[in-house]
Amino acid sequence: MGKRVPGGIQCGCHGIAYDGGGRCIANPHGAIVSALCVRAFPTVERHKIIWVWMGDLERADPAQIPDLSFADRAPSTAYSRGFLPTAAGHQLIEDNILDLTHADFLHATTLGGGSVTRSKPLIEERKDSTVFIEWPANGEVAIPFFRNEMPDPDMLTDMWTSVLWHPNGVMALRFGATPAGRPREEGIDTWAAHIVTPEHARSSHYFYFNTREFRVHDAQYNEHFAAALKRAFSTEDKPMIEAQQRRLGDADLFDRTPALLSTDIASTRARRVYGRMLDAELAAAVPP
Repeated sequence: MGKRVPGGIQCGCHGIAYDGGGRCIANPHGAIVSALCVRAFPTVERHKIIWVWMGDLERADPAQIPDLSFADRAPSTAYSRGFLPTAAGHQLIEDNILDLTHADFLHATTLGGGSVTRSKPLIEERKDSTVFIEWPANGEVAIPFFRNEMPDPDMLTDMWTSVLWHPNGVMALRFGATPAGRPREEGIDTWAAHIVTPEHARSSHYFYFNTREFRVHDAQYNEHFAAALKRAFSTEDKPMIEAQQRRLGDADLFDRTPALLSTDIASTRARRVYGRMLDAELAAAVPP
C-alpha cells in the first residue's frame, strides 16, 4: 500500500523506504538499522511476464521458467492477454485445459465442431515432469474460429491442437489448421499460454495470453480475436469450473472417486506428477 520512490518502495504507513533487495534505504523517524528489512522475492521479466519465485532463495533458478518465446516474436497487433480471478482450485483449471474435448460442447460456436472429440489423442509424460497431449484432426471442416481463414470455409482441413503442461501451472497451447493434405506451413497457426497461480485452496489467479502467426499486422482483427476468446473464457469456462469447485467443496477430486473418462488421461497423469513432486518436497522439508 505504498508507492515507488527513487531507488525503492516507500511504505504507505510510516514512510520507510526499501530497495529491491528488501534493505531499508530511508527512515524518516531515525537511524537505518538492520532490523528494518523486509523479505524480497527473486523476479525475472521474460516472455512479457514477471515471474516471482516464492520459495527458498537458493532454489531460485530462472532456467526453470518454461519456454514461452512465441510471446516475444509476436507484435502487439498479434498478441492479447487477460486475467480471470477464479473461485476454483488450480488443478480444476488445469484439468479443463488438458481435456480440450470440452471445446466441442462448451464452445460449440467458436472453438467446437466435434473434431477434437473424434480425434485420437497422443499423450506423453516426459522426463522433465511435463505432460504433452495433442489432438490431430484430419479431414475435418475447420472450427468456427478458423473457417473464414480457409480458402473455402466449407473445405476439409487438417487441424492440430496441443497442450504442454508444466507442474508450476504453466500450459502452452498450439492450435491451427491447413487445407487437407497440405503442410502446416501453408495454414494458420496460433500459440497461447494459460498460467494458473493458486491463491487459496479454492481460488486461483488465472492469466492467459494468445498469439497468432496469421494477420499479424491486423489490429482490428486482433481486437475481435481477443474479445471472442475473453468471452469464451469468462462466460463459458469460468462459470463451469467454478460450478465444479462448488460441487467438490473442500474435497480433492480423487477423494470423490470420480468416474473417469478416456478424455481424462492427460489431466490424471498431470495430477499424479504434481502429487509425486509435492510429496517429495514435503518429505525433504521434514527434518531427519
